[in-house]
Amino acid sequence: MSDQPEPFDLRSHNLSEEKKQELLRLFPEIRTEGGLIDFDRLKLALGETVDVGRERYGMNWPGKAECFKVIQAPSLGTLLPAPEESVDFDTTENLIIEGDNLEVLKLLQKAYLGKVKMIYIDPPYNTGGDFIYPDNFTESLQIYLEYTGQIDAEGKKFGTNSDTAGRFHSRWLNMMYPRLYLARNLLKEDGVIFVSIDDNEVKNLRELCDEVFGEENFIGTYVWKRRTFSALADKLVSSDHEYVICYQRADFVALGIKKGYEGYSNPDNDPRGDWRGDNLTVGMSKDQRPNQYYDLVDPRTGKVYPPNPNRVWGYIRESMGKLIAENRIIFPEDVSKRPLLKRFKNDLKSDYNPISTWLDSVGLNSEATRELQDLLGLNTVIFPKPKSLLSALIQATVKPDDIVLDFFAGSGTTAHAVLEMNKADGGNRNFILVQLPEPTEFKEFPTIAEITKERMRRVIKKLSDEEAGQLPLNGKQDRGFRVFKLAESNFKSWNAQASQDAQALAKQLELHIDHIRSGRSSQDILYEILLKSAFPLTTPVAEIIIEGKSVYSVAEDGMFICLEKELTLELIRAMAEMKPQRVVCLDLGFASNDQLKTNAVQIFKNKEIVFKTV
Repeated sequence: MSDQPEPFDLRSHNLSEEKKQELLRLFPEIRTEGGLIDFDRLKLALGETVDVGRERYGMNWPGKAECFKVIQAPSLGTLLPAPEESVDFDTTENLIIEGDNLEVLKLLQKAYLGKVKMIYIDPPYNTGGDFIYPDNFTESLQIYLEYTGQIDAEGKKFGTNSDTAGRFHSRWLNMMYPRLYLARNLLKEDGVIFVSIDDNEVKNLRELCDEVFGEENFIGTYVWKRRTFSALADKLVSSDHEYVICYQRADFVALGIKKGYEGYSNPDNDPRGDWRGDNLTVGMSKDQRPNQYYDLVDPRTGKVYPPNPNRVWGYIRESMGKLIAENRIIFPEDVSKRPLLKRFKNDLKSDYNPISTWLDSVGLNSEATRELQDLLGLNTVIFPKPKSLLSALIQATVKPDDIVLDFFAGSGTTAHAVLEMNKADGGNRNFILVQLPEPTEFKEFPTIAEITKERMRRVIKKLSDEEAGQLPLNGKQDRGFRVFKLAESNFKSWNAQASQDAQALAKQLELHIDHIRSGRSSQDILYEILLKSAFPLTTPVAEIIIEGKSVYSVAEDGMFICLEKELTLELIRAMAEMKPQRVVCLDLGFASNDQLKTNAVQIFKNKEIVFKTV
């Protein structure tokens, strides 16, 4: 029986270990003596379902193997809370996270696994020099910290992807693959992802998503008009459209577009209820459908309604006879007019129409530019998407209590659409935005992340002003956001790459006398422990006093986090008596008191409480 508490794991979710354990659970016979996987036994277990051929259909590119190393490398970063930049920080469940989205997606894996209903992203289109790119994938957090000036470095390792450089498409694929892979884990089983793209990479994006999500999970390619035609177009062909590629996690069903029933009534008091007259023809000629080309006769009056040779009746004679017998055909007095089908409201299988992949009701990019100009007074160069595009996708996809994620957030159009949708139907959808603090040319808004935050502040004020004096549809809505910023872990980690000479080791040991980074607050540490304990960043936390010490109670006493630097036996016993499921304390709180630490381990163990120190 160990007399030491379990060390708290400061790494992000270990995806490769999770998949390994799942394989060992399904095929226990493949386990080796060291707990590893014997692939020869796995092949035997799977039999003929294993493809051992050298030539296979699939997508490959330079750097793909490195992508898997990136995915599997856990993050040692954290997300620092910034209440002063937030709106209603203590109560809102909306998030704006400032940082490199690859690192942030890793940090969200534990807490938001399988919780997101819809992801929308508008990634760089790879048109040449249009995205910030880390040259060394294996040092993602380090690169981000250098880029944002959080640590000293000789040069920032971010650059753009010039179309004159080698491996132009490969670099874009290397940027996208790990992010899509990690994003898939965050989707609910009935979740869906939308990715905006243009002709430059639409082919590669489709193949990439086929591999990440599975070809069978492709939903559709939506097309919308982004601009009016350009008179300066090359070869007199103006490319005015863009695409939105859509994939499901596994079991997605669209909500569709809610039907309007304005045309339904019951002027003849039909016992079957309200109805409306509907078209009785189809767009086929008499040569295409000869058995649907015939004179239609009203049996009551004997009037004859001739067929249209270019648009025949929608039913063969026998089926049409049944509809007439059931009083479902409306015959006009004037035989030059067309008979109509009586379509009853009660016969409709759904209150929704399918969402068309042809998004003809979506505004142009110029609409998005005007929206940002109206809110912030900016002549933008960041090319936002129109809010109407996001509104159409959200309306057809997201239920009133779902989460929407956008990890290429730009100016925050996705969150803007979410809040306006909530206002319209009384819903309480929540958003998570992730945006790199990429520099801009605007003095007032030095980074795109600053534009994102200020846009949302002004949207919230505008919506609240519009509702002043009115009762909301469904109680008080969540119109706030918590800001978090990517940074190094609050806890100094042992540098295994450092020199092993006596002087270097002495310096490492000196750093770890107090292993908490200088300038970090209790709130900073609290949120790192929350996130890496698989609690969402919006989990309710209450600060309580136990035996004169401060303790954070998470999720109604589900976990206690005590960050006191002087722990006592009375505090340990009192926490144990309250029977939380887990307790996390700072290791330095025991102040080298090994007896107190041993007693704490036994006290919590006797109460079946998981006890960890960090």
